Amino acid sequence: MASDATPADIDPVTLEIVRGALRAIQSEMEMLIERTAMSAFIREKKDYASGLYDPAGRMIAGKALPFTSDLVTPVFKYYPPETMQPGDVYWYNDCYDSHGAVTHTPDQVLVAPVFFEGRLIGFSQTWAHFTDIGGMRPGSLSPDCTDLFQEGTIVPPVRLVAAGRMQDELMRLFVRNSRQPANVRGDMRALMAAVTLGSTRLTELARRFGGDELAGAFDALLERTATVLRERLAALVKPGTYAFTEWVDSDGHGNGPIALRYTLTATEDGRFILDHSKTDDQTKGPINLILNPKSAGMLVGAYLLGDSHDLSLNAGAERLFDEVILREGSILQPRLPAPLGQRGVTMLRNLSGYLGLLNAASKGGASASHSPYAIWTFRGTDAGGERFLMSDGVACGYGARPFADGHDAVYLVAQENYPAEFVDNFYPMRILSYAMNPDSGGPGRWRGGCGVIREIEVLAEEATLLVRLDAIEHPPWGAGGGQCAGTGRCIINPGTEREVHVPPLSDGTLVRRGDILRLETGGGGGWGHPFDREPERVLADVKGGFVSARSAEADYGVVLTAGGRAVDTAATEARRATRPATQTFHTGHYRDSIQ
Repeated sequence: MASDATPADIDPVTLEIVRGALRAIQSEMEMLIERTAMSAFIREKKDYASGLYDPAGRMIAGKALPFTSDLVTPVFKYYPPETMQPGDVYWYNDCYDSHGAVTHTPDQVLVAPVFFEGRLIGFSQTWAHFTDIGGMRPGSLSPDCTDLFQEGTIVPPVRLVAAGRMQDELMRLFVRNSRQPANVRGDMRALMAAVTLGSTRLTELARRFGGDELAGAFDALLERTATVLRERLAALVKPGTYAFTEWVDSDGHGNGPIALRYTLTATEDGRFILDHSKTDDQTKGPINLILNPKSAGMLVGAYLLGDSHDLSLNAGAERLFDEVILREGSILQPRLPAPLGQRGVTMLRNLSGYLGLLNAASKGGASASHSPYAIWTFRGTDAGGERFLMSDGVACGYGARPFADGHDAVYLVAQENYPAEFVDNFYPMRILSYAMNPDSGGPGRWRGGCGVIREIEVLAEEATLLVRLDAIEHPPWGAGGGQCAGTGRCIINPGTEREVHVPPLSDGTLVRRGDILRLETGGGGGWGHPFDREPERVLADVKGGFVSARSAEADYGVVLTAGGRAVDTAATEARRATRPATQTFHTGHYRDSIQ
């Protein structure tokens, strides 16, 4: 939509009203999804998001994590904007055809064009993770997959609703390929309702301000974000070339470790070039990630805007890097039909790699690394003969920052763990414990965030177990002198003669009634020397279950009195007088990467 209003013409008050309205619309859309979806992965875990876009398909408001902001333009390949009509809704989950706009097949994307006074003014968009869309195993995302076509039904961009009329044939075909057809129908209805609501609200906004004024506000929001992000990156990264290497432990098929190699060049004339081309080749197992080139700016932009309340992350962040270089055939740009189902591991290690680059450029002036969130899935038959599928993403710890501790118990960005009461009531499982995983946060002046412990008793006669853990062989690193985080593990019947350690990326482990399963997730790296942390903070961490008394003395140099209720000041001063040196990047894998 061409606009007569320029960003400079939009007064600040109007701009803030529009920005706030867009965020309110997005939140209302997401609340509708949460309250009307059928599957637990959406309703309880909140694995969904919404967005609002301008007529060119640029995201104005939305959540760019864990994907790119470029969720609308893949539809243009088959349905140019000039052919669209009011009441249309488009649908896809094709990762390769969308160039990584969506990154694994369970994530269904809906896009609806929005019209006002006969012209296109933008798009409403929703996506959500569907629990089962076919494939070789219930849940569609087995680590055993070696081919994209084993990971469920693939939908290229199609017109699901044409001028208000639902194309029932498409839905019947899709639902027929799911082991949970009722959930698929209900979840799709929830997405449809939300994308329609977004269209209605965006039209109301245009009616209030006019099409030209709204378009000018969109341009102003994009320009403001782009300008601020470039300024913040320039302040952190001085001219020069910086390198970093991050690692993925394994692809689950005997291959690994896999190196993610980065080079960031900041030129004297203000250009930023991000090069991923030396990253290792794609893998047989499903940890490949199609990294859309626009994702790099969105991911780094989300970090740089982390403390901002007056700016929104939008497609302006796509301009953060002047050039993003990727190599076809690498794990970050795989060739069809490489499997993608467990791309979450690589997605989180890639984000850690970007933080590593910023630390290399700023000599430890950015956040420390984090653990990838864990997943475990149980499949079996309950006492009534009904098949069940419980797939649970479990939180981990995030890296400490130069000014604060890392976040404890985070599942990716905003999603949540299943409540214990929900698991107990809806699955043949019983939650025995749910707690912080002590000492999993990397020691530092600012402590890394801690992961969690979840312990489950199996009540079904038998079930098969899928586990996804990473950053064990290559734990999350610390920055600014901080130490590495603790790592995760999964154990069956811990502390007994029947104790079994489950491989960290595996499927098909058999468990039976009465078995106890313990999942421990890793934490985030620390920032700054741990001996610089105030003894009172360390004591509070011990009392809160985040740090053990042993770690308080060994890692932080804080000696506690008998019973651990107070700091032994004299003993602490003596211990801290032996202050050891630490490395900016605490593990040798990372020290070798700094240039």
